[in-house]
Amino acid sequence: MRFVKESQIAATPAEVFAFHERPGALASLTPPWEKVELAEGGDSIQPGSRVVLKVRFGPFTLRWVAEHTEYEPARLFADRQVRGPFASWYHRHHFLDDGAGGTLLRDEVEYEPPLGWLGRRLGRRFLEEKLRRLFAYRHETTRRLVESSGRSKHAAAQSSGPGIKAG
Repeated sequence: MRFVKESQIAATPAEVFAFHERPGALASLTPPWEKVELAEGGDSIQPGSRVVLKVRFGPFTLRWVAEHTEYEPARLFADRQVRGPFASWYHRHHFLDDGAGGTLLRDEVEYEPPLGWLGRRLGRRFLEEKLRRLFAYRHETTRRLVESSGRSKHAAAQSSGPGIKAG
């Protein structure tokens, strides 16, 4: 199964990528309604780094272990599920130059639900809606935080006077 979400962000691909590299980025991109706790990692998106999440499903808590597999600064990074709720999960985060100084943020997820054909048949709508809400939240949060950070930098540069670069 495949899920794709795209959003326009008024910041360069390097700026949007840098946001994802910051410590705490994953926590800020987790919707408040999701019962998820960061148990380990989350401080790097370099290949080989891992994130361990505790995910609540009703009365059950599952450990979701993801490992970063691809890394091209300002262009893309990817992660795959090592262990977790899905039969398989591969997530690529693309940061595409929109040609106008901004970024087309594109998340692509290839996944298989648990329980094979039964999981696909019974869980398809539930998972599609869950992913749609999750990534809508992530993209809106990324846009808001990155664009507000850019406005702060622009305002600081403007107020520092001509020829003086704000640091």
